[in-house]
Amino acid sequence: MALRHLSQIELAARWNISHRTLERWRWTGEGPKFIKLGGRVIYRLEDIEAFEAEQVRGSEAEPQRPMSA
Repeated sequence: MALRHLSQIELAARWNISHRTLERWRWTGEGPKFIKLGGRVIYRLEDIEAFEAEQVRGSEAEPQRPMSA
């Protein structure tokens, strides 16, 4: 099983955000888990996907409406 890793630039492009946002998130303890090898920061694809799944929001506050047939 090959692990897939993304660099900070690749992840920023995936999410269409600035790579500086990822840097800030690492500094403040937000964002997905990351690996630091020397001066290089990489993100495991499984950690990225887990973080994305945690961010899914629903509209639980809205009452459920029955679907019309």
